[in-house]
Amino acid sequence: MKPHPSRENANQSPITFSPLHFGDRLEVINPAGTMGIVTLWSRVDHVLRVVRDAGIDLSSKTSPVAAAGTLYGNGLREMLRNLLHNPQIDTLIVCGRDRSGSLEELTAFFERGVEPYDNPHARYEPVEGFGTPSCVRIRGTSRILDDLVTPALFRRPPTIVSFWPLQDPDVRDELRSFVAGYRPSPPPTPERIVVPLPRVRITSFPCNPREHTIRAGDPLTAWKDLIFTLHRFGVPVRLAKGERRELQNVKVIVEEPREIPEEDLVRWGYDPVHLRRYQEAILEGTCSEDETYSYGHRLRTYFGVDGLEEAARRLREDPEDRKAYVVLWDPRRDLQAAQGHPCLVSLFFRRFQERLTLTAVFRTHNALDAWLVNFYGLLAIQRHVASACGMDPGAVTVVSQSISVDTTQMDRAAFIAAERSFRYREDPMGYFRITVDEEAIVVEHRQGDFTLHTYRHPKSSRLQHEIARDCAVSDINHALYLGRQLARAEACLREGKPFVQE
Repeated sequence: MKPHPSRENANQSPITFSPLHFGDRLEVINPAGTMGIVTLWSRVDHVLRVVRDAGIDLSSKTSPVAAAGTLYGNGLREMLRNLLHNPQIDTLIVCGRDRSGSLEELTAFFERGVEPYDNPHARYEPVEGFGTPSCVRIRGTSRILDDLVTPALFRRPPTIVSFWPLQDPDVRDELRSFVAGYRPSPPPTPERIVVPLPRVRITSFPCNPREHTIRAGDPLTAWKDLIFTLHRFGVPVRLAKGERRELQNVKVIVEEPREIPEEDLVRWGYDPVHLRRYQEAILEGTCSEDETYSYGHRLRTYFGVDGLEEAARRLREDPEDRKAYVVLWDPRRDLQAAQGHPCLVSLFFRRFQERLTLTAVFRTHNALDAWLVNFYGLLAIQRHVASACGMDPGAVTVVSQSISVDTTQMDRAAFIAAERSFRYREDPMGYFRITVDEEAIVVEHRQGDFTLHTYRHPKSSRLQHEIARDCAVSDINHALYLGRQLARAEACLREGKPFVQE
């Protein structure tokens, strides 16, 4: 897309400083000036005081400096638009602390240019007269911009000179000499260039796409949490089948696996009769001529051994056996075949905490239409093996190495995600009892009637770090609650007031 910025004749001689963005945050010194001061992360008032004390003219009538402002990094796209709107600015004096690499990004924009960048988390909304902007990245940096402003729009890129640290007398002397020898050059054009700022549309929220874990008591809650997670954090990808929102290695733990009430299944578009038939079929060791594979066939017949019966036998003979592991993926055939690859690739049965747990690994997973159906199949498999080895069924864990939602179904996913509401969940890591004595905040980490560990310090920040170090909290809502209580406890300790934990 070629941007078509509008142009305004300044009708002024000389052109005076007129910002399009952040006008309330810029310190305008002399509107007729032709230099700008960029303080990066340093306070503007502090830098200007040092500059003024160095003997540099900052008069509103005679200073060569038009304005001064910070540049933390995120304001670069607005700053570039301000420069295009003020073609008389020919020099940028950078004198501030650079904590984020914003000086490098500024200079790299003009020296190296930009390159296309496929941003998985954000897109731009269409701009009238410009179409839909694309994301670009300043070469050699991680700074992402829209492509409406490019170095080619600047007929005369500003000269960028850095003076830092200003605490150094030699640096201040160099700055004073530079300003004293400065001579403005006529603007290359009397026109102000106006480039609109596109609105950003978030496509997915940032996360580590390989570390999501969902824990729920029942399969319906787990499935809805799974859809919410994919809707919010799924990374856009393009597959041969089309565009998807994908996450990797998502682990879903269902503590109390059981069938979902039929009215709830119908509400979410599932046929209870179909699910019951699916549970029966997955235990059959047959494969029809019109099928390339079936899970039951791979589990019970395909490899010449009934995997479910052998797993049950091992557990009957040794309830603590850890070899009840059944695979469905046949590398001899599946790595070379053009089609017909099982998504469910392994099952692991293990008695743990007196119950038979099941861990299932899926190579790929369709979250909207297949996950819950597959879970019903796992329910049937777990019960079959549990009955055969005389154990009670326990938790089911489903690991999906690649799980996705078809982007054409995102409206359906959004509807399911909107159902999510706050719910209290007891932290399996335990709870905290907080008191205050005369000298410190006392935090008891407890489980049931037992105190696991006692933390003690007058500063809540110290306790925060110690609790985090010990991984004593696993639930984000619990952590936020704990933070509130520690802050209240510290305030009571400091002010000598009684503290009662909420």
